[in-house]
Amino acid sequence: MRRLLIGVVTVLAVLLAGCSTRSDSKNAGAEETAPATAGASPMAGGRDFGTLKDVCGRGEAGAGGAQGVTANDIKTGVFTDVGWNKIPDFVDAAKVFTSWCNDNGGINGRKLTPVIHDAGMEVRQRMQQACKEDFALVGGAAGLDGLGAKDRVNCLLPAFAAQSSMAPAVGSDLQVIASGPYADYFSYAGLYKWLLTEKYPASAKDVGIISGDSPVTKTMSEQFKESIAQLGGKVSYTELYPATGVSDWTAYAQSIKNKKVKGLVFLGDFGSLAKLEQSLSSLDYTLDWVDSNSNSYGAPFLKLAGAALGTQHNYAELFGTHPLETSSPAVDRIKQLYAKYAPDASVSYLSLRAFSAWLLFATSARDCAELTRKCVYDNATKITDWTAGGIQAPFDLSHSHQPGKCYSIVEATPKGWKPADFEPDDGAYRCDAPTLKYKGKYTKPVTLADVGKSMSNLK
Repeated sequence: MRRLLIGVVTVLAVLLAGCSTRSDSKNAGAEETAPATAGASPMAGGRDFGTLKDVCGRGEAGAGGAQGVTANDIKTGVFTDVGWNKIPDFVDAAKVFTSWCNDNGGINGRKLTPVIHDAGMEVRQRMQQACKEDFALVGGAAGLDGLGAKDRVNCLLPAFAAQSSMAPAVGSDLQVIASGPYADYFSYAGLYKWLLTEKYPASAKDVGIISGDSPVTKTMSEQFKESIAQLGGKVSYTELYPATGVSDWTAYAQSIKNKKVKGLVFLGDFGSLAKLEQSLSSLDYTLDWVDSNSNSYGAPFLKLAGAALGTQHNYAELFGTHPLETSSPAVDRIKQLYAKYAPDASVSYLSLRAFSAWLLFATSARDCAELTRKCVYDNATKITDWTAGGIQAPFDLSHSHQPGKCYSIVEATPKGWKPADFEPDDGAYRCDAPTLKYKGKYTKPVTLADVGKSMSNLK
C-alpha cells in the first residue's frame, strides 16, 4: 500500500503480499558525499531559503563527539525504497539539499554527508545499521517504516522524516514531521469537509471505499469510514481487491455503478485507480469525486488515467504543502537548486516534503552551540509556526500530535494538475479544517516508555 503520509500504497500492498520481484538493494549504506568545502563562498543564490535566513554557513564546529558527528561532517541517514519502487525522489532531494548547503559552508562548517538506506522489506536491518552510524535520519521514508520504529526509538535516533506510513511509526517518539499525518486524528479532515459539505453535498450518504487486501489498508478503511460519519456522511459500499493487483476492473466498476456510489475513496496504487476509472467511464458512469490521494499527484497518473480524467473528478490533499503548479518564492527556489545540482531530476510533491525536513534539521542543528541529538530535537520541537521558508502552511511543531488547520487541494484534469476551487483563505491554503479524533482502537505509535526509556536518556 502506498498512500503517501499514511501508507505508502504500492509498496505496502505488494511487499505485504510477499512480492518476489523487488530489486535487490544496491545502495544500502552507500554514502553520497556532496562536493563541498566549509570555506566556500555563497553559492546558488546564497545561504537563505525563502523566509529562512543563513540556513547554512561557516562557523566554529568544534571537535564533535556525538555519534555520526566529527569536526568535519555530520552523517545523516536517508531512508528510501528506491531499490524496489524505482522512485528516486528522496535520494535526489538529499543530493540537492546537501550539495547546496555544503557549497555554502555546511552546518557551522561541517558538511552534511547523507547515507542512503534502501529499505524495501529490510527496514529493521537498515534501521539497525543507522542506529550504529548515523547522527539522525533526515528527509526520507520507507513504506514499511513501522517495522523499524521500535529499533529507532530504542537507540534514541531522531528522525526528521519526509513522511510516515505505518501505525507504529506515525506519531512515534523522537520523530519530527513538518506536517501530518497524525496518529489519533483523521489527516484528511479539510478535504472531506469540503467534498461532503460544500462541493458535493449530495454525495455524502453514498461514499464508497475500495482498498487493497492487507491489514494496513483494512485499518485505514475503518478510519475513513469513522471519520466520514463524523462529518455527517455514510459509507454505503466497501470492497477489497487483491494486494497483488487486478487485471480487469470491470466487475468492480459495475458494482460501484449498481450501488450508485457518488464519491470514492481509493486506498491503493494510482495505476490500479486509473484502470478502475477507465472501466467506470466505459460503463458511462461518472462519480462526483474520487480521492486519488497525494500519491497520484504527478504526471504518471495523468498519463495512465488518460481520457477518464474528462469525466471523473480526482482530488488530492497535500497537507498544506504549496502546489507545484502555482509560483511561489520557495517552490521556485527548489526548482532553481534542482536545475543546478540535479538537472535530470524532477521536482515532485515528495521533493517538497523532503526539503521541508532537511531545512528543519539544518536550522535546528545550526542553532546548537554543541551539536547533540537532544539539542537538535529540542530546537525543532520548540517551533510553533514552521513553514519551511514558504514551502508549506504554518505548522506548530511544539504540538505536532494535533492536526493543523490549513490544507491545500489539487485536482487532476485532462490539461494537468491544478489547484482545486476549494476557496483558499490564506494564500494557497484554506485554514478551517475540523478536528476529527478517532474513536476506534487502533495500533498506537511506539513510545520511549515502550522500550523502557524516557527523554532523560536523549543526549
